Amino acid sequence: MKVQKAAIIGGGVIGGGWAARFLLNGWDVDIFDPDPEAGRKIDDVLANARRALPGLYNRALPNEGRLRFATSMEEAVKNALWIQESVPERLDVKHRVLEILSAEKANNAILASSTSGFKPSQLNEKGANCIVAHPFNPVYLLPLIELVGDPQICADAADILHEIGMYPLRVRKEIDAHIADRFLEAVWREALWLVKDGVATTEEIDEAIRLGFGLRWAQMGLFETYRVAGGEAGMKHFMAQFGPALKWPWTKLMDVPDFDDTLVNLISGQSDTQSGHMSIRELERLRDDNLVGILRALKHRGSAAGAVIAAHEAGLDWPEGDGLPVTGDRTVPQSWTDYNGHMNETHYLEVGSQATDRFMEMVGADTAYIASGKSFFTAENHVRYLAEVHAGDRLRITTQVLAGGGKKMQLFQFIHRGDGELAATMETLLLHVNLETRRTEVPGPVVAEPLAKWVEAHAGLDWPEGAGRVGTR
Repeated sequence: MKVQKAAIIGGGVIGGGWAARFLLNGWDVDIFDPDPEAGRKIDDVLANARRALPGLYNRALPNEGRLRFATSMEEAVKNALWIQESVPERLDVKHRVLEILSAEKANNAILASSTSGFKPSQLNEKGANCIVAHPFNPVYLLPLIELVGDPQICADAADILHEIGMYPLRVRKEIDAHIADRFLEAVWREALWLVKDGVATTEEIDEAIRLGFGLRWAQMGLFETYRVAGGEAGMKHFMAQFGPALKWPWTKLMDVPDFDDTLVNLISGQSDTQSGHMSIRELERLRDDNLVGILRALKHRGSAAGAVIAAHEAGLDWPEGDGLPVTGDRTVPQSWTDYNGHMNETHYLEVGSQATDRFMEMVGADTAYIASGKSFFTAENHVRYLAEVHAGDRLRITTQVLAGGGKKMQLFQFIHRGDGELAATMETLLLHVNLETRRTEVPGPVVAEPLAKWVEAHAGLDWPEGAGRVGTR
């Protein structure tokens, strides 16, 4: 696969997040930022991304691309297919930068701005040719990108964003602050008033969000949440019941408190009390670990942002094996470690079971086959724990077929760490079952024939050390 290049102009929090998203999906990345601290800041963002993003997937991401710091914008954009402008939110600065980038970019390159508020017509009024690709922090974990601008360029951009695991949302019309930030601004204004008027502290407002409607919004958004709130009568009932409340004086939406020193000191002081015991890096890691847990739960159900991750994972390439088939290739997420600091024993079994599922797909016992009413059920497992595994370690699993005649399939999984050391083995005995009768039966040719080929291919291999603990040889 040809390695593609992205150029990131501006290496702050957002620019660094873009760089991490492309880099960890196999793209080469050139960054230009005149800040002498840019290298350190990018390294911090990349460390968080490497710690968090692979934990979303049950397959390994592509090999990481090459990262380079360019000495000029012109150098950075050379041969770049995607150019992302992430400079400060000042229109005069963006005009100067976008003018240079438009002149230097290749004809087929996509030039996009991370702006959270400006419209493409504003960005292009000095002759630039860019679209808006507005991300959300952390860019390396959150999939949403708001696309605004030329329809064909946005369509081409959407294809690339899908490839790196993101969800492009096309904004139908130009509007200040696009879609999502308009909601955030409304909530932000109301929160400022609640603090200023002494109704709530910053911590109490955050608790109201994260313990209440924030959890609903993460999976259902706004309208679907309210549809459910309407009960069996649905959205019409909800709107009829609560619609009149829109005219009640519940909000100061269009009235903004003065951002004077008193308010700034009040809010910053409460924020220090709330979270000052943790560094920003500690807060970022806490945020990322929580997001990975939430996103993995959503992925398991194929819901909301989890559906984006599941679709991206399904498109990741399986690596070629040297001899035995590769049935697993993944990174260990933070949530798999225990109080001893290494991977909990239950997850060795999980890794092995996922490898078994992959081998079932390889012999035709895939989701369609299971939907037809037949599958393999695990009868016995035997796991040997041979070496410690830590969060961030890459695991590669290969499978040897020990037996595959009649109703039985006997597999032996080799679980290797990325450094090549054998971390564990798992021997599995499975029985073929009719899901309607719940009784064992011999599989038909659609599975039996591919399985027989694997049995024949592995017949001459040595019997693995530790095998023979399940079933009969």
